[in-house]
Amino acid sequence: MSAKTAEEHFGLLADIGEIRALLSESPDLQGFLDRCVIMVANHLTAEVCSIYLYDEDSRMLTLRATHGLSKAAVGQIRLAIGEGLVGKALKELRPICVAHASDHPDFKYFPEAGEEPYDAFLGVPIQRGVEKIGILVVQRHARDRFSNVEVMAMRALTSQLATAIETARTLLQMAVSAEAATPPRVVQRSFFVNGQTASPGYACGPSIQFMRHPVERMLQLCREHEGESGGDETMLDQAIAATLEQLAGMQEALGRKLPEVASLIFEAHMMMLKDRSFVGAMRDRIGKGESAVRAVAEEATKYIGIFEASSHDYVREKARDVEDLALRLLSNLTGDDNKVGADWRGRVVIARELLPSDILKITLAEVAGIILVGGGLTSHISILVRSLSIPMIVADELLLAGVADGDMVLLDGDAGNAYVNPARDVIARFEERDRLRDKVAMHGAAMRDETFMRDGPRVKLLANINLLSELDMALDLKAEGIGLYRTEFPFLIRQALPSEEEQFKVYSRLLDRMGPREVTIRTLDAGGDKMMAYLNDGAEPNPALGLRSTRLLLRHRDIFDQQLRAILRAGAGRERLRILFPMICSLDEFRQARDIVGDCIEALEAETGETVTRPEIGMMVELPSVVDLADEFAREADFFSIGTNDFIQYMLGVDRANARVFEYYCPHHPSVLRGLKRIVDAAKHRRIECVVCGEMAHDVRYVPFFLGIGIRCLSVDPHYLPEVQQCVLGWSEEAAAAYAASLLAQNVISEIEKLLLDKSPV
Repeated sequence: MSAKTAEEHFGLLADIGEIRALLSESPDLQGFLDRCVIMVANHLTAEVCSIYLYDEDSRMLTLRATHGLSKAAVGQIRLAIGEGLVGKALKELRPICVAHASDHPDFKYFPEAGEEPYDAFLGVPIQRGVEKIGILVVQRHARDRFSNVEVMAMRALTSQLATAIETARTLLQMAVSAEAATPPRVVQRSFFVNGQTASPGYACGPSIQFMRHPVERMLQLCREHEGESGGDETMLDQAIAATLEQLAGMQEALGRKLPEVASLIFEAHMMMLKDRSFVGAMRDRIGKGESAVRAVAEEATKYIGIFEASSHDYVREKARDVEDLALRLLSNLTGDDNKVGADWRGRVVIARELLPSDILKITLAEVAGIILVGGGLTSHISILVRSLSIPMIVADELLLAGVADGDMVLLDGDAGNAYVNPARDVIARFEERDRLRDKVAMHGAAMRDETFMRDGPRVKLLANINLLSELDMALDLKAEGIGLYRTEFPFLIRQALPSEEEQFKVYSRLLDRMGPREVTIRTLDAGGDKMMAYLNDGAEPNPALGLRSTRLLLRHRDIFDQQLRAILRAGAGRERLRILFPMICSLDEFRQARDIVGDCIEALEAETGETVTRPEIGMMVELPSVVDLADEFAREADFFSIGTNDFIQYMLGVDRANARVFEYYCPHHPSVLRGLKRIVDAAKHRRIECVVCGEMAHDVRYVPFFLGIGIRCLSVDPHYLPEVQQCVLGWSEEAAAAYAASLLAQNVISEIEKLLLDKSPV
């Protein structure tokens, strides 16, 4: 295969639209696997392509689909981890590429396969996070070995297919179970809710409870439609077709709204609708006289029980997919769209638990606002909701006990309050305030291209970004670059690890949009309050102090490599790309992470034959262990970025997501302020840039302090840029230095608070 042709095939394999077509066109799960092997074989001009799936209980790989080998071998060939070249690829979790497989010491011969003519072998592991799914194998005649570009193409494809194949594997391994219904919750009425702001803004609309009682809802629909019959199998077929159409529409809308998740979010739903053991069992029930509604409800309840009985978190999460899918099917069967999404438009959602995927679903339904029971204000859910510009408050459960579905709720996201069934004059007052807010937004037009203190020093203002949809606001408000791109949301909002190719596309769009401006991409900051089931190695007794951020990536080197490769590929030829490592606690850790960047650069250069631009490499300053070693860190890092949220949390030993100790989370604690100054002094001494990107960076009480200790770069959420710029413009270098010195001279919090309340610039 020529290099040009290989690159063309690589582009085709990275096209998720083709994978979506496989899903939609396949008659069932086995059909999907069969189509997969044909697609891969055609793209790589390989005579053979096979999929082996791994069973964790038996610790065996089984041939499940093949194109080119004997069909009789499907289901018959089984290998242990490490057995044969296929088992070796899974054991070592790396591609195995050999020109003459039969000469390799690990080769294992299966006469029933009929693979003798095909000696060129390439096997690539299929993984989803830490979960081993199987192996994708291609084979050719020995004279036509596989190239490095084709290895890259196979790696990209296995990442794209991982979730679909893993879902197929899970469904193929199902066993029968049952699920008990959850009793309904009784609610009472109330008229005022006082909470805390999670995402600013104003919303007014009827309330709706977001409750996880799908089994009860299904049983209710069964009772309401008991006795209905006639044409039930036809009705089921129509409901399935309508549901598939809805899912495709939601996927398309989601791709437009949030490019980071333009992957198969609803993939598990689509796979289940093609599973013979799922839909076929419904048909069997209908054939025995059950109504279509009861057949769907009973079969879905069985599946929910199967998944929730699993010992694996990622499998238990699939119960949510079944719940959502079953309610959609029942909605289309009965004409009742309650709780499925259509009647959420313009409503205020009250939820006791929200996963990132839930946020995406209700966002598509165009909700007006959200009231969340409990949860930390700086959690990833709050950040995601702010990025989507959905007003949200967090309130105590007792305060919400009286809010019933349909109650009119006025949500004041700025003050953290909600008014239940408010008087008309209250609504009018808030509507007027919202109109004034739009006028304030016009201040963006008055933003200066560059920001200077009153006596001349320049202060660079950058934007923190969670989603690409925020770039418009950042550019409209004249952000000079992106000081922090949080990469975790494509990981958090889905049930599978995003592939290198998916990440590459996101980072490329970010860098293309920002043009010559500076962009800092933070590597995955998972763990703590940002948990991902597919990376869960077991329960964390204290997640904030557990396996998170950079230490998690160092443990899962394959995930780290994929992300770094995607960043480096997207940054090709760009001079102002920076990579930022979170939660660095030692020089050893920083050096190890930096060396891995070097390894990825060498690997990419070897694969492509082209020089890879080496970005600046910096570190988040978030841990007390960095303070005493600040000068040594400043010798090695290209820049510092201070994450004040975690810095305060770990300096003071206060869980910032715990409402019971929230009063002890104090940004102006003397130790915090002095620790920040020591970090900045080390950066100035070694002549590296020090950026502040945490919550303190946009708080005008602290901006003068940062100016006074020498900070000349602040990175904030885009909507804070005008306020921060106005604050900087009002201070001189001398006045800010004097103000900072006055704060640093105090030993107790109360004295510092007096100075914070009287900080008029001089």
